[in-house]
Amino acid sequence: MNIGITCYPTYGGSGVVATELGIALAERGHEVHFVSYASPFRLQHFYEKVTFHAVEQSTYPLFDFNLYTLALASKLVEVAQYQKLDILHMHYAIPHAVSGYLAREIVGRKNVKLVTTLHGTDSTLVGLEPSFLPLTRFSIQESDGVTAVSRFLKEKTLTSYNIEKDIEIIPNFINSTLYAPSTSPDLRNRIAPNGEKVLCHISNFRPVKRVTDVIRVFKLVQQTFPAKLLLVGDGPDRLECESLSRDLGIADDVRFLGKQDALVEILSASDLFLLPSQSESFGLSALEAMSCGVPVISSSTGGIPEVNIHAETGYISEMGDLDRMARYAIELLTNESKYRNFSTAARKRAVEVYDSALVVPKYEQFYSKILGASQ
Repeated sequence: MNIGITCYPTYGGSGVVATELGIALAERGHEVHFVSYASPFRLQHFYEKVTFHAVEQSTYPLFDFNLYTLALASKLVEVAQYQKLDILHMHYAIPHAVSGYLAREIVGRKNVKLVTTLHGTDSTLVGLEPSFLPLTRFSIQESDGVTAVSRFLKEKTLTSYNIEKDIEIIPNFINSTLYAPSTSPDLRNRIAPNGEKVLCHISNFRPVKRVTDVIRVFKLVQQTFPAKLLLVGDGPDRLECESLSRDLGIADDVRFLGKQDALVEILSASDLFLLPSQSESFGLSALEAMSCGVPVISSSTGGIPEVNIHAETGYISEMGDLDRMARYAIELLTNESKYRNFSTAARKRAVEVYDSALVVPKYEQFYSKILGASQ
C-alpha cells in the first residue's frame, strides 16, 4: 500500500505514534509519505520507503491569518495524485482531518481513502470549542475510517458529538526492544550518588498534566526517605514548577532536564513514574516507563486505567489525591519484593499487549478493510 501520514511533527504522543507507525509500515514493505510543515522529530534516520513532503505556507500580505489547513490540503492533493496514495491517514481531527477531507474530495473518493486517528485533545478539548465543533463532527463523520487510541476516547467521542460512527480501537504502541530496561549504572550513579530513590515524570508541561502535583507528591515521598526527581520535557508550566520546587525547599533534588531523546536511559535510571494528569486519552509516557520495567503511579482519568493496571503494574488514584499517590509510592519503594513483582508485571504488559509487532498489523488490517469496502 501507498500511505500518506499527517501529524504534528513536534514532541507529543500523537506525533510519536504517527511517526513510529509510518516507520514500522515502511519496514513491512509499504510506501509511506509524511506530509507536514516540518519533518517529524522522530524521523531522524534514512528509511528506504519513507519520504517527507513539506507543506509550503503562503506569506501573501493580504492574509494576516494562518492558511495552513488549506496549504496542507493542497499538498495532500499533490502527493496523493503523483504518488498514487491509497490511504490518507490523518492523526488529529483538527485541522488534519479537515484538510484530508478536502484533499480526498478533490482527488476523488474512488482514488484515495481517508482514515482519521483520534488521539485525545483534538476531540475531547479543542474539537468541542464552539468554533470547531461542527468541523470536528463533520470530519469524523465523513472519514472513511476512524480509529481511537483507547476505549475511553471512543466512548467520549461518540457521546460528545452525538454521532453514529463505527470507531475502531487501536491502542498506542511501543517498540519493546528499544524501550527495555538498561543495565548501565552510570547515569543512575550520577543522578543518585548516595543511593537515593529516583522518581520521574515526562510531559509537555501543560496545565492538564498537573506537573505541580508531581512535585508535591515528591515532597511528601522525600519526607520518608532520600529521593531525587527527574522532570523531562518543557512547556508553559515549567517556570511555575521551578518556582514551586524552590518554595518547597527541594530544588536541589529536582532536576529539570528539558526535552530529551535519551528517554530509555532516563527511565531505566528511575524507580517510579508519576502521571497525575487531569486528562489522558491513553498515557503513552506511562507505557514507555512500563516497557522499561518502571511501575507507574497515576490518576484514574481517561484511558490511563486501560494501560496501568491498579495493584499490578502500578497504582491509580483519584486526580488530585496527592496523599494517596505518595502513600502508594512509599509502599512500593519500601517493599523490595512487591516492587520487583510490579516491575516485572509492567514490562510484561508492555511487551504482551502493546508491542509494535502486535499493534501495527491492526492498522494494516484496518486499511485493507477500508479499501475493500470500496470495491
